[in-house]
Amino acid sequence: MKQHFPLKNVQQERRIYRNRIFIAVGLVLFCFCVLIARYFYLQVVHYKDFSTASDNNRIRLQPIAPTRGYIYDRNGILLADNYPVFTATLSKADVDDIDETVERLKPILDLSEDDIEKFNTRIKTAKKTERVALKLNINEAEIARFSEAKYQFPGVQIETQMTRYYPYGELFAHIIGYVGRINDKELKSINKDTYAGTNLIGKSGVERYYENLLHGIPGNEAVEADAHGNILRHLGRKEPAQGDDLYLSIDYGLQVVASEQLAGRRGAVVAINPKTGEILALVSSPSFNPNLFVTGISGKDYAALRDNLDQPLYNRAVQGTYPPGSTIKPVEGLGGINYGVVDWSTAIHDPGYFQLPGDPHKFRDWKKTGHGLVNMNKAIQESCDTYFYILANQMGIEHMNEWMRQFGFGAKTGLDLPSESAGIYPNPEWKMKNYKSKWLRGETISVSIGQGAFTATPVQLAMAIAILSNQGKHITPHVLSSVKGALPHPIHNDTDGMVQFNGTQDDWLKMRDAMVDVINHGTGRSIKTNAYQIAGKTGTAQVKSIAQGKKYNEALLTQREYDHGLFVGFAPAENPEIAIAVIWENGRHGGAAAHIAKPVFDYWMVQRKTNPIKPTAQQINGGLMTAGLKPGQLPSAGRMLEADPNAISSSSPVANLVKPTSTPAASSRATGDVPDTDISE
Repeated sequence: MKQHFPLKNVQQERRIYRNRIFIAVGLVLFCFCVLIARYFYLQVVHYKDFSTASDNNRIRLQPIAPTRGYIYDRNGILLADNYPVFTATLSKADVDDIDETVERLKPILDLSEDDIEKFNTRIKTAKKTERVALKLNINEAEIARFSEAKYQFPGVQIETQMTRYYPYGELFAHIIGYVGRINDKELKSINKDTYAGTNLIGKSGVERYYENLLHGIPGNEAVEADAHGNILRHLGRKEPAQGDDLYLSIDYGLQVVASEQLAGRRGAVVAINPKTGEILALVSSPSFNPNLFVTGISGKDYAALRDNLDQPLYNRAVQGTYPPGSTIKPVEGLGGINYGVVDWSTAIHDPGYFQLPGDPHKFRDWKKTGHGLVNMNKAIQESCDTYFYILANQMGIEHMNEWMRQFGFGAKTGLDLPSESAGIYPNPEWKMKNYKSKWLRGETISVSIGQGAFTATPVQLAMAIAILSNQGKHITPHVLSSVKGALPHPIHNDTDGMVQFNGTQDDWLKMRDAMVDVINHGTGRSIKTNAYQIAGKTGTAQVKSIAQGKKYNEALLTQREYDHGLFVGFAPAENPEIAIAVIWENGRHGGAAAHIAKPVFDYWMVQRKTNPIKPTAQQINGGLMTAGLKPGQLPSAGRMLEADPNAISSSSPVANLVKPTSTPAASSRATGDVPDTDISE
């Protein structure tokens, strides 16, 4: 009988099916457990971390740059203002490929290599959400081109930001200085949180010296943004703290007058209050327009300034070092009295030259025939070189150095402006250190008339003559008068102390009278006035060395080889309100420099009290760099006298280029001061 087998094994198939069901369910359960575990990890274990990261993708804390403090003169005239400009900005969070984006924006925004370099420097250290300026001061044409292509540049925005404006351009450039884009070197030293959102920093002058007061404290704003960086909602805001307003001791009118006297000339004028040390005017000529630097000076404009033979960027008043010539004779004369070498009755016979014992070399007086019998008063009045040759030879360089340094020569004055030069008051130690050679007796003779290696800045000369007018009381020059802000600041204290002098008060008064005689009868008599009494001293500093036995012939010299003209003085003589130092490069003689000082004296002593010079609206807006705005649209255009002058207290807190190479070598030609009665302005 044939056996039949079933076509399928039902029991076996059921067992296989059941096993597959168990395996599938197990896999599903396993995957579900893994998913639950992952959700637990994300939602519970790391909830705060991922929640914060999620918020950061849409909620940003953007820095808000503070408004920079304003700068005013002593009368409340606005000297440094803020105004809005259009600025292209972007952040790391909004742009995936920054280099590619910048490259495509070059023709649209007319980006220069300098713009790109400064942007790249700043974007490297900026926070992820911080918006960094790509270009400041965008014009209307650039804005129009960008608007047409904006859809191609998600994350790039045109914003309005505040920048600096100097209404009077060149007039205060060497005092106030200017601000500029933060560079790589500055990024390494500044607090990046303090400068978050800020593009500008003080580069020179008051803007640099008082950067910590002017800058302010940044704020921030929480915003909700989409993936392209477009702001959807404003969630909260912490307002920035504006920088402090600074009131300078500078007088606008006096600055105008001093600048006018130096117009077209190379030189400097420094006017100081001899009682307080306040700088009333500080002019370096030629000057420059600081507005060019604020949003980035072009390579062409910078090259023109840098390569200009007259060096307009160089602050001659603070950095310029010049042989002081005969202007130091009153101070030196008091030194002779201090050490008992001479007194007011000591007289010498001047044949027109001086010779050291055993030396045939003749140190000549500016007056070839000599001055005859000369005492101290006559030596000051007629600027007799021979008298001071003899005085210096007897006093010695060590005593001279000790004495002159009490008046600030050979050291920085402490003026609150950057890059001040110390000048040189030479001595044997200085020469050995710098030239590895011994001091020669003849060098003492050259130093005695402000020549040789002796150099000083106009600020040093102004301080020295102020100390003399104070009968030896020290003062520290400063341009800051007071600070107006949220927090109190230290009060500026003048240096305490007096010049250590072994003479009497009568000696100070006699030296003052000798300087009065300079103006009434001597080398400065051409600026004599009956309105008030000036005490002064002229000086002439040799630029071109003349060999022994040779005659000085100006016709053979170029204009830049002419002697420098200098003047120092104070007025009124009996109770000084102003002291002035003037240097006119290649001005030929001190009488010419005195003519520059005279209108400055006149303004302060007479005109200021009855008819002070004030700025006009045209002067305020004349140099404005436009950024889609016209001068009349500036919010500060009519604010020049907004500040209350009465708010200014009587107390206060407190890019070098190649320097002029006019320091002369010692020579046989003396550079006293020829009396001048016919000097044309």
